[in-house]
Amino acid sequence: MKLKFAANLTMLFNEHDFLDRFEQARKHNFDAVEYLFPYDYNPLELQNLLKEYNLKQALHNLPAGNWDAGERGIACNPDKIEEFKTGIETAIDYAKTLNCTKLNCLIGIPEKKFSRKEIDECVLENLEYASEKLKKEKISLLIEAVNTIDIPGFYLNTTSQAKQIISQIKSDNLFLQYDIYHMQIMEGNLSLTIKENLELIKHIQIADHPGRNEPGTGEINYNFIFEFLKSLKYEGYIGCEYIPKTNTEEGLVWKKLL
Repeated sequence: MKLKFAANLTMLFNEHDFLDRFEQARKHNFDAVEYLFPYDYNPLELQNLLKEYNLKQALHNLPAGNWDAGERGIACNPDKIEEFKTGIETAIDYAKTLNCTKLNCLIGIPEKKFSRKEIDECVLENLEYASEKLKKEKISLLIEAVNTIDIPGFYLNTTSQAKQIISQIKSDNLFLQYDIYHMQIMEGNLSLTIKENLELIKHIQIADHPGRNEPGTGEINYNFIFEFLKSLKYEGYIGCEYIPKTNTEEGLVWKKLL
């Protein structure tokens, strides 16, 4: 089987303006794209670019608060429940326009003024609300564990913690985005963890470690990982969310060798 890769336009083709990166993705044989957020752009403009270059929108994130001010998601902030719910409506509008069937929720960094109980209850309430709202639109909700070195204090850090949240909510519309780079740092044991949780994993992201550069620049054996995913018949997209070590085109050598 052939694996499906999505170019992360937040990370790749930064040699070009954002709206020009869609053309570059197609030029370099990607059939899908992802990025952190679409909300600075008119959704119809993005839709036109997807159509023009015959690309699928594999994934984008829910609104995550004030990114420039350091927020990395607001699902864990009891002061921002209404903002979170408003963000769900915005994300649905964009996802429907872009024909995107998966949205990722960055849960965020909890504020110290709240107790752990308040934060946990807020997360569960928000994810339950979001999963049900998205289910009505036939959009899957994903949550992502993030390493504590790149984003200290982030709420969700391991696959087991994510699974616990999913089991508490008991929704049939809450899944995992499994980021191999983050999980290499936090837990290792990549192949077995992927295999054990394959039914929950609806999207995978890749980068090597250390450096968060392209596959083949670090310690992760991506040749093995890719063959392993084929053996598991993984059918979801693999998002290329890495920082090219030199430039994007040179960094795509790994993909040409598959």
